[in-house]
Amino acid sequence: MTKPKGVNALMKYMRDNKGIKIYGSIQKRKLRYMGYFHGYKGYRYHTTSKKLLPYKDFNEVQAVYNYDMELKTMFYPRIMFLETALKSFALEEIIAEAGSKRFADIYSKLMLDYKTYTVGSHEYRQAISKRMSIRNKIYSDIQRDYGKRIIVNHYYDKDQPLPIWAIFELLSLGEFASFIECLDYKTRRRISNEIGINKSFDSDAKLLAMLVYTLKDLRNAVAHNNMIFDTRFKTGKINKRVINCVSREIGINNFTFNSIVDYVIMIAYIMKLIKAPKTDIMNFIKSFESSYSNLRKEVSNDIYSLIVYTDTRRKLECLKNFL
Repeated sequence: MTKPKGVNALMKYMRDNKGIKIYGSIQKRKLRYMGYFHGYKGYRYHTTSKKLLPYKDFNEVQAVYNYDMELKTMFYPRIMFLETALKSFALEEIIAEAGSKRFADIYSKLMLDYKTYTVGSHEYRQAISKRMSIRNKIYSDIQRDYGKRIIVNHYYDKDQPLPIWAIFELLSLGEFASFIECLDYKTRRRISNEIGINKSFDSDAKLLAMLVYTLKDLRNAVAHNNMIFDTRFKTGKINKRVINCVSREIGINNFTFNSIVDYVIMIAYIMKLIKAPKTDIMNFIKSFESSYSNLRKEVSNDIYSLIVYTDTRRKLECLKNFL
């Protein structure tokens, strides 16, 4: 069995086997802060392990690490803002349509998407399964959080059902998207209209759920401090309707979500839909521009061109014109 390497041996390995200059106590400390396995091993490549970044100096590794951390710092408050705002928009329409804040009433009156499909069909069974899954997940979350969260204790200790607005606080973004999908068309349409989603791209009023699903992977990566600079966090293909809607609304080509700038664009687009202050959106864009400009000064052209695509500036100009 090979003896585990200490930090000095790992630095020697990086020099001798990877051709990366790393010396001295300062860089040693930075490697420890970053973490060899969580940090360097992840930042050494772009998207897949087959696309190694051509580092020559540890300072370049550090620059990419700093860039990634700046992106997470930039994204986190905007994602939290959108999660809260979109849930709030949905809650208002759900409660108004159901005439109740009880989940049992909303489940029986509004979570009826399955009825749009032929009984017994594959789509029908899928919709029924999703409806039951989100119901079970909600009760599971309540059971999990009883004794841990004041809001759950407050209602259950009074022998009262948890209201839908409190339940929404327990739902993850992915669960929230599933919840929206299970609603009947009329309720989904009310929510989409209130948010301002273009009906031309939203004939079934499910585009909101698709946008939230797209946002979910980024949110989870940021929350768990995973690498995001190369969009490796994606867990599946992005729905083409999301791509078509955002790219056509803004007038952007090559909108694929293979570059982190596309997530910047999507978040800015949703912020505009819900009428977030323009200054907040522009500050978000400026933060991103500052981050990749700083990276440009710290790494070689070969590394920079792999991380920041050549059409990034053009895409941002289109976004600014749209705003």
